[in-house]
Amino acid sequence: MNKEQLLGSLQGNVKESVISAMSRVPRELFLPVALQSRAYEDTPLSIGHGQTISAPHMVAIMCDLLDLQPGMIILEVGGGSGYHAAVMAEMVGPNGWIYSVERKPELVAAAKRNLESAGIKNVTMIEADGSLGLAEHAPYDRISVAATAPKVPEPLKQQLKEGGKMVLPVGRDYQELYLVTRKNGFSIEEKMGVIFVPLIGKEGFKEQI
Repeated sequence: MNKEQLLGSLQGNVKESVISAMSRVPRELFLPVALQSRAYEDTPLSIGHGQTISAPHMVAIMCDLLDLQPGMIILEVGGGSGYHAAVMAEMVGPNGWIYSVERKPELVAAAKRNLESAGIKNVTMIEADGSLGLAEHAPYDRISVAATAPKVPEPLKQQLKEGGKMVLPVGRDYQELYLVTRKNGFSIEEKMGVIFVPLIGKEGFKEQI
């Protein structure tokens, strides 16, 4: 599958703004050299260190559920190689910003290089325990979590703006993608079954599952 075919497969399933943003981000720049020829296969791929880059359709669905708008401030948990952050950065535009937290220092360094190669300037990569969020830049318009948690981490809920939305997978053996909305309290909608790597940290899993 090439880029045009991949983007075509998303037509009618997600907003046009998501497809447009994905069309502007070269996914191959966020993959190890040996896998770059497979950049537009709609499948997760290994980025080393026991982590993966999500399948393009999953990035599209998560961005679509979050209803990203220009100028928004976003927290991403599980930054990986930087691809998902790059797509969100395109969607929020130059007046928006993505703070992306990743716990593996090698991936933080790689993501910074990848984002620079792609010309993405409105993403800050930070090495930290993403299960605790990033209180210094809170509250956030949106929070995107690309690793499964045992439950919705309380610090992430508290760092969400009133009216804000968070998308995250929850579960161990069976995982469900949740959309959490903060509006006079918190509401949770279950969207679909998914498979993600575990969120390791104080408010996540204590070890690989």
